[in-house]
Amino acid sequence: MSYPNYGQAAYNSIPQPGNPRATEAWALTEAARRMSLAQKPEISEEDMLTAVRLNWRLWTIFQAELASPESELPLEMRQDMLSLCNFIDKRTVEIISDGDRSKIDVLININRQIAAGLFTTPAQAESASPAEQSATEAVSTNDVV
Repeated sequence: MSYPNYGQAAYNSIPQPGNPRATEAWALTEAARRMSLAQKPEISEEDMLTAVRLNWRLWTIFQAELASPESELPLEMRQDMLSLCNFIDKRTVEIISDGDRSKIDVLININRQIAAGLFTTPAQAESASPAEQSATEAVSTNDVV
């Protein structure tokens, strides 16, 4: 079964090619949006699981890139992200096995937090005050999700 059509307005914000950070941030927020909608009790378990599996596939792509010897990320960051990928794997398997929709919250929050960091460019993060950083991050993820 295909994922239910909750309106395609969010697809108007697909990032343009050439900015991998924006693409990854959009993918994470879109997956979070779908999982958030799928938590509603009126959504079938099959459709809820479809949203969770979509998120799992996204994180599997990240995991493959992070494990690649060609990855340009610093080793410590790669290890931290791979640990996060491992957590996502385990939590997703739990959700698939027991169907507990409340366990999706942590996946949504992780996606939103990582996306917020990706929406903030390194130059913005260095020059902005802590209050400005929080405002930028909150606006970016809340507007999309």
